[in-house]
Amino acid sequence: MQKIKDHVNLFLENQSICIEKLSAQTEIISKITNLLIKTRDQGKSIYVMGNGGSGSTASHFVSDLLKTAITKGDKRFSAISLVDNTPVILAWSNDSSYEEIFVEQLHNLLSKGDVVIAFSGSGKSKNIIKAFKFAKKKGAYCIGFTGMNGGSFPKLSDICCIVNSDDMLIIESAHLALCHCIITTIRKLGKPIFRYE
Repeated sequence: MQKIKDHVNLFLENQSICIEKLSAQTEIISKITNLLIKTRDQGKSIYVMGNGGSGSTASHFVSDLLKTAITKGDKRFSAISLVDNTPVILAWSNDSSYEEIFVEQLHNLLSKGDVVIAFSGSGKSKNIIKAFKFAKKKGAYCIGFTGMNGGSFPKLSDICCIVNSDDMLIIESAHLALCHCIITTIRKLGKPIFRYE
C-alpha cells in the first residue's frame, strides 16, 4: 500500500511542478486565446487533431469551444474535431495511409485564415506534420501543443506551447489544463451562457 501511495504522491508532485512551470508561458497562452477569439469574431473555422490521448484532448477541446465557450452577444465558435469522424479516418487509413487521415479532411474543409490546432506529446506525429504543412500552404494559422523537445512543432506552428516534461501522461494532463485555462479566459472576457453549479 505504501508503494502505491508513493507513486501517487510522486505523480501529483510532478504534475504540480509541470503546471507551475507553465506560468512562464503566459504570453504564449494569451496569444493562443487571442487568436481563437479573433478567429471566432471573423467567422473563420478551427480544426483540431491529435493521436491517442491527444486525440481525446482534441475532441474535448472542440466540445468546450462549441458549448462551454458561448458568451452572450458574441459569435459562436465554428470548431471541428478531425478525430471524431471514424468512418473517414478508417477509409483513408485503409485505402491510403494513416499519415493521410488529417490532411485529407483538411483538403475538404480548410480555408485561408482558418486555424488548425494539434496536440502531440512529442511533436513528431507524421499525420499531424503533414496536416500542418498543408495548412501553412493554404494560409491557415497553426497552433501546436506539445512536450519533450517540441519535435517539429516549433518550426511548423505560428504559436507553440511546449510542456516542460518527458512524461507523456504528465504532458497530456497539462494539455487538458491548458485547454481549460483558455476556455475559462474566454468565459471571463464575456458573459457566459452556461454556468456550472
